[in-house]
Amino acid sequence: MLCVQLGLAVSVSLFDRIGPDGAAWLRLAWAGVLLLVLVRPRPSMFRWTTFAACCALGVVTAGVTMLFMEAVARLPLGTASALEFLGPLTIAVTRGRGGKRLWPVLAAIGVVLLTQPWRGDADLLGVGYALAAAACWACYILLTQRVGDEVSGVSGLAVSMPVAGIVATFTYGPGVFEHLTWELLLIGLGLAILLPVIPFSLEMLALRRLSTSAFGTLMSLEPAIALTIGLIVLHQIPNLGAAAGVLFVVAAGIGAERTGAREPVTQPT
Repeated sequence: MLCVQLGLAVSVSLFDRIGPDGAAWLRLAWAGVLLLVLVRPRPSMFRWTTFAACCALGVVTAGVTMLFMEAVARLPLGTASALEFLGPLTIAVTRGRGGKRLWPVLAAIGVVLLTQPWRGDADLLGVGYALAAAACWACYILLTQRVGDEVSGVSGLAVSMPVAGIVATFTYGPGVFEHLTWELLLIGLGLAILLPVIPFSLEMLALRRLSTSAFGTLMSLEPAIALTIGLIVLHQIPNLGAAAGVLFVVAAGIGAERTGAREPVTQPT
């Protein structure tokens, strides 16, 4: 989570040079190349259904990355992260055994405090991007679990990330190529290692070793980490309402995950 939020905060510094779409493309393209070269997945590692799941994971990875970067360009990092977290929160609530009414209410209160519609200055386009990223993140979690269950190590990522890089290249690449310099390419390489190579690999490995309840409870802290990184690195000072909104979303996430569970899955060797 620390790598994710630091990577996002550093990516903001590229917005003036290549925009949020260019920053997202640069990270995804480099990440795809790095994992393909380092892991070198073989076709024999995958069944066709598993390979298709890896490709689908790549598409939603591109979606969550590109949409969230557009959100961060318009909203404070903590606000965008809390809204994006509604994706995994929805999954936790739907599979939970109890609190199905309480946790959505807490999350809804958090969203109202984050967007503060009574102020009239909320960036609705930014909120829309964050919510679209939330939907992609929900799909990302489900597909990551499936791929992690069926493929050993990070071989699944070595397929999904190149797919994400290809999707981003066709979507944003042509508009960024003319602005590229060697300096930007090197910065992009470093950012790709910080986000998504390290955190996405750790997430997939963590989902092998932790119950999804424990994993989700820990991930519920991400909006609070985003708020802290936004304050320290980007000097984004939240008002009391936004800070309280993050706390409501975090509480809803922890509560929903603690009342949900996943049956143990036999992991590949």
